[in-house]
Amino acid sequence: MSPPPASRAADPRILVFSTNTISDPGIDLAGSAHMHYPVSTVVIAVPCSSGIKPSWILHAVEAGFNGVFIAADGSDCAYVPDCTARTGRVVEAAQQLLRGHGHDPRRLRMAAVCSVCAESFASHMEKFHAALATLGPAPEGLRDGR
Repeated sequence: MSPPPASRAADPRILVFSTNTISDPGIDLAGSAHMHYPVSTVVIAVPCSSGIKPSWILHAVEAGFNGVFIAADGSDCAYVPDCTARTGRVVEAAQQLLRGHGHDPRRLRMAAVCSVCAESFASHMEKFHAALATLGPAPEGLRDGR
């Protein structure tokens, strides 16, 4: 998984984990409605946000993404009734993993994004993009496995 080329050096790249049936339609709606959010955003669909592995988040940051956003299922999950709690544990474990590898845990965010939450998604991306710009890139010695 390679991050997209940034349009400028300071353009933070965001990897979004989105869920097939809940957040993907909202994110697609944001795109089809031409809502503004950073072009350096890359979306990967997963069945359920609670199935994301903390190591995937660490890998994304070490591969050059400035941040990872989990567009969580929340209470609408069709797979597990406690998806919100499970996804919360994934975030906690991933933040510990990031800290343990010298990365700022603020490089990870999570929010529930519903199937009609296009404006909410665009707003989350704009705010996260701005926050990541203040953090800057991951330290060079930590990226790309160096």
